[in-house]
Amino acid sequence: MSLAMEFTDLTQTDTILDYGDTGLLLQFDRTADVLAWTAALRSAALPGVIDIVPASHTVLLTLAAPGYQARVRRRLATLTVDTDEVQTSAPSGAADVVIDVIYDGPDLAEVAERTGLTVAQVINAHTATPWLVGFGGSTPGFAYLIGGDPRLQVPRRAELRAAVPAGSVALAGQFSGIYPRQWPGGWQLIGRTDAVLWDLGRPDPSLLTPGLSVQFRAA
Repeated sequence: MSLAMEFTDLTQTDTILDYGDTGLLLQFDRTADVLAWTAALRSAALPGVIDIVPASHTVLLTLAAPGYQARVRRRLATLTVDTDEVQTSAPSGAADVVIDVIYDGPDLAEVAERTGLTVAQVINAHTATPWLVGFGGSTPGFAYLIGGDPRLQVPRRAELRAAVPAGSVALAGQFSGIYPRQWPGGWQLIGRTDAVLWDLGRPDPSLLTPGLSVQFRAA
């Protein structure tokens, strides 16, 4: 694999930051880069790294003990990643998970206005293109879905809601997501679903795990 040009200086201190004395925080410009490096880091099985946590523009490496930071930095300098090979959209064919949604969210009309689409077109855009689970975060069961229709990219709300109902289907930036439980949030709410996102009774409690394709369907 060849090293993408934007990562020739990956070991610079403004790209890899100490995170306390038992962590390193890698910073990137694009979610695609995050996904590519997350996959590479997991395959590398770096000694001393006990957890790898991707987010929108960062990857957090949790280390087993103080003293590993310098060693892991040196190993990072030897890694090469081709970000062009990373999957950032759902593959064609049947989706791994189909989620029925009632599109009556309180921000649906605002999303239509911001995107220049009609409400019906927003719903069609959200359901017509399959999404890909990029990574999880925020709360157990919450998944950041990527690769949807680019026309749906809208900013977060200016103010957080104190309590977003469980099952709320939302948009923010390039992502779509579903709130697994009632939780404060600032995403644009476009619908709701009865799908259970987190269930400790399942072998894998999370319904949406990285790499799965997701198809929304208007109920």
